[in-house]
Amino acid sequence: MSGEALAARVDELEMRLTHQDVTIEELNRVVTEQWTEIDRLKRLVRGFEDQLAEAMAERERPMEPPPPHY
Repeated sequence: MSGEALAARVDELEMRLTHQDVTIEELNRVVTEQWTEIDRLKRLVRGFEDQLAEAMAERERPMEPPPPHY
């Protein structure tokens, strides 16, 4: 293999590596954003679950009789 052919292969490998590094950084950013969104949605669901539990507990409480003037 000539020196020029070897240099061309090395250049090609370096370009691929650079492209892969950029892709990996971009994927890492996307995954980080997704985890942030998942955490936000989990907190939101927990809040809804708490609200639902409160509503169900209120529904199960016996109704107070109406006041005498009713």
